[in-house]
Amino acid sequence: MVEVTHLIEIPMAVEIPVGPQHPALHEPLLLKLYADGERIIKVDVMTGYNHRGIEKLTEKNTFYRDIFIIGRVCGICNAVHTNCYVRALEYILDVDPPPRAKYLRVLSMELERLHSHMLVLAVTAELAGYETLFMYLMKDREYVMKSKEILTGQRVMADYMMVGGVRRDIDEVKTSRILDIIKRVEERIKYYHKIFQEDVTINRRLRDTGRIKPREALAYSLVGPVVRGSGIKTDIRIQDKYDAYGDIPFNVITEDYGDSYARAMVRFGELYESINMVRYILTHLPQGNPVPDERKLPRRFPVGESYAAVEAPRGELTYYVSSSGGDKPYRVKIRTPSLNNIVNSAFTYVDQMIADVPIILGSFDPCISCMERAVITDLRRGVRYQVPLKELGGVRK
Repeated sequence: MVEVTHLIEIPMAVEIPVGPQHPALHEPLLLKLYADGERIIKVDVMTGYNHRGIEKLTEKNTFYRDIFIIGRVCGICNAVHTNCYVRALEYILDVDPPPRAKYLRVLSMELERLHSHMLVLAVTAELAGYETLFMYLMKDREYVMKSKEILTGQRVMADYMMVGGVRRDIDEVKTSRILDIIKRVEERIKYYHKIFQEDVTINRRLRDTGRIKPREALAYSLVGPVVRGSGIKTDIRIQDKYDAYGDIPFNVITEDYGDSYARAMVRFGELYESINMVRYILTHLPQGNPVPDERKLPRRFPVGESYAAVEAPRGELTYYVSSSGGDKPYRVKIRTPSLNNIVNSAFTYVDQMIADVPIILGSFDPCISCMERAVITDLRRGVRYQVPLKELGGVRK
């Protein structure tokens, strides 16, 4: 009979694919989980399922037509995308919009921040198991969409920005309607904020889930509410003061703990700030005409290049535009906040439970369709093929 004196434990890692099509994901993304029991020991983030070729498409259309193409990069954040692109064009043309146009631009972008944050908070509630809370938040979000429609003419695709200004002005009747809507929405946000603070299940699902320490947030170049949820006070609206952000008072909201709950609280804080900014804008609008005459805009752009940044609801969004002289851009390069937050976030899932993965991913407010845009055309072979994100070195083919 053999006597056993030592018991050797051999760790077993099980590979679990989450995506690219999964009930917890609203867009195609693959999280390849490696788990020891219920505990995650490693995650690979796999992208590349949703290429649309928008960057190449902008090179084949005029600078002005591209404004409408850029607005389709993200349906939720179309105003901030077009604002960033339009400002890049204005830098090349040396055009400065009038003050009223700058205020109205900020108004449209803060309304967009409102409905975007309400959307991700609704999704967070759904992922935590509260489908009824999801529906209530989405219902009240519709009032913000109505405000956006009053301002821009459309509730989703605003197409509001243009070189030198905006496409529509606002009168006293519209101003009064938006103020009434915002007052109603503010009361509802206070109610939802209280639920998130007091509900036992939401707190248990979000607290200590996907914690990101301040040094990790900086080391992995995370942006937006994600980095501010880890106590880092950074915001392009403060740093660049583009458009009228240098004139409109607001606070940068931060939370210290860095978990999924902290990221949700940052978004609630930013909802209150955006509401205050909307009120300030509508009661302090400068006089003047914010709508330029399109017929007087130059059709051919000078040779040059520009770089613009904007604080989108998800974080820092940047556009690089290069002009070789003519009516079409030589190059348009977009870097969205989800690119940083999703690709660099694999470490946040380690040592968490499998059931926490949807909560952590949802706390980043992922937008996959806006971060994947590249299609490579090989003229030698006459074929088109998609290239994984890791193989894109920024070299123009």
